[in-house]
Amino acid sequence: MKIKKLAGIDIGSNAIRLLVANVLTDENDENPSFKKSALVRVPIRLGADTFIHKNISEENKNRMIKAMKAFKLLMQVHGVHKYKACATSAMREAINGQEVADEIFKKTNVKIDIIDGKKEAIIIFSTDLSHVIKPNKSYLYVDVGGGSTEFIVFSKGKIVNSKSFKIGTVRLLNDKMGTSAIWKNIETWIKENTKNLKNLSLIGSGGNINKLFKLSGKPMGRPLSLAYLKAQYQFLQQLTYEERISKLDLNPDRADVIIPATKIYVSAMEWSGATTIFVPKIGLADGIVKSIYFGKL
Repeated sequence: MKIKKLAGIDIGSNAIRLLVANVLTDENDENPSFKKSALVRVPIRLGADTFIHKNISEENKNRMIKAMKAFKLLMQVHGVHKYKACATSAMREAINGQEVADEIFKKTNVKIDIIDGKKEAIIIFSTDLSHVIKPNKSYLYVDVGGGSTEFIVFSKGKIVNSKSFKIGTVRLLNDKMGTSAIWKNIETWIKENTKNLKNLSLIGSGGNINKLFKLSGKPMGRPLSLAYLKAQYQFLQQLTYEERISKLDLNPDRADVIIPATKIYVSAMEWSGATTIFVPKIGLADGIVKSIYFGKL
């Protein structure tokens, strides 16, 4: 057996994550198996800068520099062979996004690729979903981030269509209703792209749906129902921010964004006609690692 360590850095609108993974292969470098070795999450809410002021603040820029220096040291300690850092909506929408990325590279030697929504969805979707997907069924994949939500419709193992919309948890915190036009566009897009697909299910990714799944107590591989998500949405709204932290053991930077995230998942299920959502625990960092291994990044 051969073991290679790879890492992915996901610079999102709500948090920055470093995933270190062990890639196990046989003597012929075949049959790769990806195992999480370490995951570090730093709650630097870049979206709070970008979606209000259109710029990444000096304070958060300096926090990012410190985080990248720390990540670099951690990767060295773990013996990481290769890594990639990708930034999503907060960095790509910030007027000084590329300038910040350039300064981080100059001070840490960590190169950040600012990717668009479509590439983000493709990278996430590159993770192994074989344990969830049935070849004869149709699915709507939904990844809710801080600044954008990525949708992929696929049927019989093939992608039918994909779209990224500028609606996310941090963005919705700053605009409680969200722009009605974007909500309407999402509804129209989902209905048009799923209207001929029967018995469709959702596949959800992102920290919030993972937390909702954990709160359900269900075993891995079992889906959540639309009824459960709607009940959770009502329950979460009844709790104060402090109660969500103390009673549900949510991190402070999760306790506020989990409500708008749940609204997005519930809406996507209702508009697509889905009654179940699978939560396979995948994300951008996982996709980065696998894309590195297969030479796609």
